[in-house]
Amino acid sequence: MNTVLDALRGGLIVSCQALPGEPMHGSGYMAAMAMAAERGGAAGLRANGGDDIRAIRAATRLPIIGIEKKDYPGCAVYITPTMTEVDNVVHAGADIVALDATKSLRPDGGLFADMVRRIRDRHDVLIMGDVSTVDEGLEAARMGADLVSTTMAGYTSYSAWLAAPDFHLLERLVREAGVPVLAEGRIWTPEECREAFLLGAFAVVVGTAITRPQEITRRFAEATPRYESIHRLDEESAKLESFNHGGTIPWE
Repeated sequence: MNTVLDALRGGLIVSCQALPGEPMHGSGYMAAMAMAAERGGAAGLRANGGDDIRAIRAATRLPIIGIEKKDYPGCAVYITPTMTEVDNVVHAGADIVALDATKSLRPDGGLFADMVRRIRDRHDVLIMGDVSTVDEGLEAARMGADLVSTTMAGYTSYSAWLAAPDFHLLERLVREAGVPVLAEGRIWTPEECREAFLLGAFAVVVGTAITRPQEITRRFAEATPRYESIHRLDEESAKLESFNHGGTIPWE
C-alpha cells in the first residue's frame, strides 16, 4: 500500500465523474477521460461506481480512489454509505476506498468508525475519509483512516460554504491530523492547486474544472456579451412577470 501512496504524493488526482443525465455519463467516457488525464500528467484518479472503476482500471495503471454514490431515504450520507458500496468499489479494482467521514449517521445508524472496522476485517485496501470540518478530519484519523480529504467542506449543513477552496481547513488538518491530507473541492485554477501544496497538501484532487465540459463552458460563456445580454433580458422578464401578478414595480 505504501507504493500507492508514493505514487500519489505531491501529485494531481483527477476526479473522473459524470452524473446521470450529463453528456459525459457512461463508463466509456470516463475511461477515455482517465486516459486523457494520465497522458496529461495526473498521478491518480477518483471514480464513482463499480462500472466506471472497472473501465478505468482496464484503461490505466494509475492508482484509483474509488467511491460509490448512493442515496438512501432519510440518510444524509451518500458517498460509499454501506459495506455493499465498499465491496463494489474494492472488487472493481480501487486502490483506495473513500467514504463519508462526517458526523452524519449512515443508513444503519452507524458512524465512520464502524465502517473502518468492517473494512479492515474484510479488505486489504487503504481507507480515506471525506470530511467537512477539522474535528471530523481529526476523528477520522483517530478512527484509523489512512488519509483524509476536504471533499465535504461546504456540503454539510454545519460547514461554511466558500466559493473558493477551504484552505483554512486544509492547513489545520495538515498540521494536526497526522495522516496524509488531500485538498479537494472547488479547485479551479493551477494557482489554487499550487497554493494547496504550499499549505502542505499530500495531493490535490480536481474534478469539475477538468472533467465536466458543461461547467467549464459555462464559466467562459458567463464572460461573454451574449450571456450578459440574455441574462439581463431574463431578469427584466422575471421582474415584469412579478409586476403582472400584482407585485410592486420591481425596478423602482
